[in-house]
Amino acid sequence: MRIVVIGTGYLGAVHAVGMAELGFDVLGLDVSEAKVKAFSEGTVPFYEPGLEPVLRKHVEHGGLRFTTSYEEAAAFGDVFFLCAGTPQRRDGLAADLSHVDACIETLAPLLERPCYVVGKSTVPVGTADRLAGRLAELAPVGAQAELAWNPEFLREGHALEDTLTPDRLVFGVRSAEAEAVLRTVYASTIAASTPVVVTDFATAELVKVSANAFL
Repeated sequence: MRIVVIGTGYLGAVHAVGMAELGFDVLGLDVSEAKVKAFSEGTVPFYEPGLEPVLRKHVEHGGLRFTTSYEEAAAFGDVFFLCAGTPQRRDGLAADLSHVDACIETLAPLLERPCYVVGKSTVPVGTADRLAGRLAELAPVGAQAELAWNPEFLREGHALEDTLTPDRLVFGVRSAEAEAVLRTVYASTIAASTPVVVTDFATAELVKVSANAFL
């Protein structure tokens, strides 16, 4: 499988490097030309210990590339990890989902073969259900562009380690096929005895929000 990571902020950049380290061909997608240029040159534009040498290794070997083109990403990927930011809205306490929505609205019309879009962003409960409907509605391949939700649990300063050897994996899925794809992506991690929790969308979303509350 070939993997696309949409959004190369802190979460997306770490996830892209982690997937490359697990042996996948990875394409990072971002609308920021400055970010794409920096990553393509093997430079991390934020501080995370140990990330830059691994990034540079995979960029130099060709297993990790970056682009601003949704068309290139859609043609490349089998699994699309959605890592767009969800900051607090300026006008209230709610999450700003405009970046996540924009990713789906732009990517979905380009999906012409079966694939999986896997959300990792922190979102309110109900977001994944809404996005799954929008994805199937907009994608030429229809419901064969399937959504799943796989929240992240990264600690600053240990983000790459937490990506490669997490203390648990949460798969919010609606089908056995989606679960199987995620188990394939994380096969080496699961083989190292990482627990897997399989849930519905709402539970996967709530697990992440709850984890943040405890932290």
